[in-house]
Amino acid sequence: MNILCLSNGHGEDVIAVRILEQIQKHELAPQIFALPLVGEGHAYQSANIPILGPVQKMPSGGFIYMDGRQLWRDLQGGLLGLTWTQYKVVCDYAKKGGYILAVGDLVPLLFAWLSGAEYAFVGTAKSEYYLRDETGWLPRTPLSERIWGGVYLPWERALMLSGRCLAVFPRDQLTTEVLQAYQIPAHNLGNPMMDGLQADTSSPETLTILLLPGSRSPEAENNWHLILEAVNDIIVNLDVPKLTFLVAVTPSLDRVPFEQSLLEAHWIREGIWTQDPLSPRYTRIKAELIITQHSYSYCLSVSNLAIAMAGTATEQFVGLGKPVITLPGGGPQFTYAFAEAQTRLLGSSVVLVNKPSEVPETLQKLLNNPTLLLSIAENGKRRLGSSGSAQRIAAFLMAQWLDMKKRK
Repeated sequence: MNILCLSNGHGEDVIAVRILEQIQKHELAPQIFALPLVGEGHAYQSANIPILGPVQKMPSGGFIYMDGRQLWRDLQGGLLGLTWTQYKVVCDYAKKGGYILAVGDLVPLLFAWLSGAEYAFVGTAKSEYYLRDETGWLPRTPLSERIWGGVYLPWERALMLSGRCLAVFPRDQLTTEVLQAYQIPAHNLGNPMMDGLQADTSSPETLTILLLPGSRSPEAENNWHLILEAVNDIIVNLDVPKLTFLVAVTPSLDRVPFEQSLLEAHWIREGIWTQDPLSPRYTRIKAELIITQHSYSYCLSVSNLAIAMAGTATEQFVGLGKPVITLPGGGPQFTYAFAEAQTRLLGSSVVLVNKPSEVPETLQKLLNNPTLLLSIAENGKRRLGSSGSAQRIAAFLMAQWLDMKKRK
């Protein structure tokens, strides 16, 4: 038995790899292939999972749904030809009797359905929390969206209702319940993006603030300027004796522009971080700031709250039960529309402000409200789930697929 995993984005690739690695641990593990429909599939390559078919990095980085200009750039970059070739690869694979695991949104789900193979779907992109919470529709949800009956549109639900769709794994319990009401085989086994993450419950010596500028250049560098402006305002205005800022910069980015901005803002480099000798330490007035590209999980674990202009990283931090303050940027990903949608997805755990100067007051209000912080902790864990989801999904799939194989 073979499994082909389809995914459409770097974050989706990472989630897919986590599930596939758990499947590989099974004593009857099938042969596994992957086909990233967006990007070059570095996560699969790092995990030594063979890629079946052509891959190509597109100019938009996968954010064509946010800007029509990005779609045009991708079309000029060969998107249609790449998509057609990938589609043929998937169909040829399905003719040999393999299974498909689709991870992401409508695109891999549609590929799986068109292939004629049996498949399962891990829905990473959509959540009912964009439209409603446990009490009902959000006030900002327009009637036009309520009419469709859920965040997954009727044609998406039709693909999940196919007799060849073995299972659907939504992001959260609320989305699962809505899909189950349509007789879709949905199962709430958690969100794989929380795997391997755990909050540090010890009392920190200083207030520790995580800074997340995003993962794509040059957007991350542009976001960094806004975040650093907020940081400088915090140092001056926040009534605490000492501050620690942890800057989590993805390894794929050049650290130099981030450090140069610090020097221009009169931060002083003073040695290295004791936690990681590869991470420089800066100081200014009552604050220290560490830039790290190697201690992401640790930063999420020990930080009290975050100032973030990121997607997945923000969700993971919220899932640990911690609050986030966010700012709209210039895009292509982290625009005001994206940030506003993120506040609906993550609820009270995320506070959206309009400009950096509003961050210190917002931060102080959070720190002064322990009841709200407790509510935020509960909200984050409810919306993102607990660690271990990839193992649970893998075990479910293997049990189901092996049972079907016996019956065939």
